[in-house]
Amino acid sequence: MWKQRTDLALEAKELWQESASEQTRLSGVEAREDRSEGFAVDTVRILDQQGADALGKPIGTYVTVTLDGLQRREEDAFGRAARAIAAQLRPLLGVLPADAPVLVAGLGNRAITPDAIGPLVHEHTMVTRHLVEQVPEHFAAFRPVASLSAGVLGTTGVESGDLISAVCRAIRPACVVAVDALASRSMHRVCRTVQLADTGIIPGSGVGNHRAALNRETLGVPVIAVGVPTVVDGATLAMDLLGQKEPPSLAKGVENLMVTPRDIDARVADLSKVIGFGINLALQDGLTVEDVEMFLS
Repeated sequence: MWKQRTDLALEAKELWQESASEQTRLSGVEAREDRSEGFAVDTVRILDQQGADALGKPIGTYVTVTLDGLQRREEDAFGRAARAIAAQLRPLLGVLPADAPVLVAGLGNRAITPDAIGPLVHEHTMVTRHLVEQVPEHFAAFRPVASLSAGVLGTTGVESGDLISAVCRAIRPACVVAVDALASRSMHRVCRTVQLADTGIIPGSGVGNHRAALNRETLGVPVIAVGVPTVVDGATLAMDLLGQKEPPSLAKGVENLMVTPRDIDARVADLSKVIGFGINLALQDGLTVEDVEMFLS
């Protein structure tokens, strides 16, 4: 049977439920629905290997925030979205001492718009590590944060995982926040959702170009993954639209076709800023959206 491609644990759970009978219970998985700042929040916890095998995802916690009002430019949508991301990110970070350094790693290729989420989030990250060290009289209250836009093998000649690993050895962060573009099964979720997970990330997995995993095992510290689905596999989209379990005949042979919205430039720019600000609010206690804007201006 053809397997629909998705990086979202929420969609993996939906696919499993669609393929199972009504009497079948999904063991090893817990799901919860909530709201934060007016946005829907879906949490999927994979508790054991049985759940991991069923969904095809590592054991851990996956939180999906649906940012419906952002594209419509609802009142204070940006501020609410950034605060919602921060509120979901803080529990995944765990109890970090206020002075514990953190590395934010933006993954992806800036030259390809659907893959530019990570590099653009890097531009909206408050980099404070050097300020805390060199000007402590003014910046001692800030968490030391370093940021890296790792690039891709085709443009740097270096695997992003190798580069991030080398930086981790040099600055010894307590945690890494890795940001990347993802793939969804549905256009309904493309550029409208943000997934946060405490399981790490495999760069390129969304488009079938798997690279070395970035997780606690490879980097030696916890890795929080933040991702936005920006593309849908062509055959997967056809299956989802038609409600079929196999790609229709017209979709066969186009497995490498990726579909993305026509206004992808504006959407990626908006979401990158929201995620960057959300990460800043989560890492720097007591700051507001206005404080972050002033720091980065």
